[in-house]
Amino acid sequence: MTGRYTVPVDVHLILRRTGAAVLLSRRAGPVYATGMWHLPSGHLDTGEDMTQAVIREAREETGVLIASEDVAAAVTVHHRPPAGGSRIGVFFEVRRWRGEPSVWEPDRCDGMDWYPLDALPAPMVAYCRAGLDAYRAGLPAAVHFQEPGDSVAHTSAGPARTRLVPGPPAGRPELPCVLRDFAERAVGRIAQAVEVSWVRTGSRVWRLTGPGGGTWFLKRHRGPKFHDREVAA
Repeated sequence: MTGRYTVPVDVHLILRRTGAAVLLSRRAGPVYATGMWHLPSGHLDTGEDMTQAVIREAREETGVLIASEDVAAAVTVHHRPPAGGSRIGVFFEVRRWRGEPSVWEPDRCDGMDWYPLDALPAPMVAYCRAGLDAYRAGLPAAVHFQEPGDSVAHTSAGPARTRLVPGPPAGRPELPCVLRDFAERAVGRIAQAVEVSWVRTGSRVWRLTGPGGGTWFLKRHRGPKFHDREVAA
């Protein structure tokens, strides 16, 4: 009997400031893809979850401090490099943090700056570019399987290796099943659910309409702290 298929898991930080700029670092020293631009990223340590990992990597590589409730899942990439086995990369968006990002690991990074999503620098790691292409397109996932001999760096002249994976079809109700079940236990059958969230990462609001015309609002907070604070208020 063969063993179960397993892959390493990477986490990638999409630190976003006002506008469409993201923070990139240039790899340096005796590391993979040295000289290429990449998002702050790394592997999970034993026993930590993905959110903890991206917060730790952000602190170690850039010096910024991030609260867990400000971490939002953005894109998942199934990647295979030109040599070696495949891996899963989970890209997280963060729009709020403490501190000013700077190079904290000069032995592994010799440059750091903000770049617009539509004007990314070169050379950039193709794996990272695949995740940002999906992110820019507003899609939840991508498959990026390279072949032996492919360049580690992204190149528009090379073969297209990124396959963007769409989310649920447009028009499908956006209210998650568990929240729909909760709402229907509270107020009865829901005929329509329309998202009416304001611009705030993590919290979402839906306007619910019953078959007889009644209207309710359902809010999912970004975490227990925000829920408890709002309920207390």
